[in-house]
Amino acid sequence: MKALLGKVVAAVLLGVPCAVFAQAYPERPISFVVPFAAGGATDALARQFAERMARSAKQPIVVENVAGAGGTVGAARVAKAKPDGYTYLIGHMGYMAAATGLYKQLPYDPVQDFEPVARFPDTPMVLVCGRSGRFNNIGSMIEFARKNPGQVNMGNAGVGSAGHLVAALFASALKADVTHVSYKGNAPAITDVMSGRIDCMFDQSNTALPHVRGEKVAAFATTSKERLAQMPSVPTMVESGLAGFEASTWYGIYAPKGTPREPINWLHARFRDAMEDAQFTGKLAEQGYMLLRPELTTPEALASHTRSEGSLWRKVIADAGIPLN
Repeated sequence: MKALLGKVVAAVLLGVPCAVFAQAYPERPISFVVPFAAGGATDALARQFAERMARSAKQPIVVENVAGAGGTVGAARVAKAKPDGYTYLIGHMGYMAAATGLYKQLPYDPVQDFEPVARFPDTPMVLVCGRSGRFNNIGSMIEFARKNPGQVNMGNAGVGSAGHLVAALFASALKADVTHVSYKGNAPAITDVMSGRIDCMFDQSNTALPHVRGEKVAAFATTSKERLAQMPSVPTMVESGLAGFEASTWYGIYAPKGTPREPINWLHARFRDAMEDAQFTGKLAEQGYMLLRPELTTPEALASHTRSEGSLWRKVIADAGIPLN
């Protein structure tokens, strides 16, 4: 009896910390670490979610910008942070998937060093070309690229950027060579597309949309599974003849490895509160983000997506011969 009683007491005591954690959390502001400078696409999305999630959190959610080395500096910082439920990484396909193929040695493991929390809406890529360029549509561009290896110039925001990687995937799907032109950021690349200095580029839907609406560039195709509601006349890559071609810039919330399940579940619930707010999600859709079914946003789904995307982009990078950092 004494032994049994001891086990019961021990079990109760072991449950106390979790109960206390759940009741007290959060006692202070939560930090979202964005590994890029303020003002970019990742930062803008993180701030929208931080503001909306903070309403039901009853605590501020502070966005902290820790830029450097393509996002790997900020990611490494969160990987080493105390797993107490107060520090989270806003993950991006670059440093949480592609980086495993771009760097000889990462200071963190995207799969082993983090606890996935929630996956944000995606931003599919849009193939945009100059309105006065030499191509009238994606069909004419594909035909020219296949007949003239290396003569289609495709801009990107830098070696290893999302636009560069999707362009490499595009060239592989075409079985044709293209010339990649790297810039120091997205703005100079899209400017040269507008002016006709380069033929085209893959841009994120949220940043491409204003230029398409302003008739500064022509949208030839999207990399989404279905047509974007904001660009209903623009075909997908699959509709354009590239079977199975689908790619998006994706984002998610990650906690340091070892963070208790209670704060992860609590924060995911705040995320779901945001995604059930029609006004909030309507604003995101209008900006060009693609909303996901709830089952694709769970911690388990994000964990699986992180693994599969790492495998995909490592192969694309290796096949394209993109140099390692």
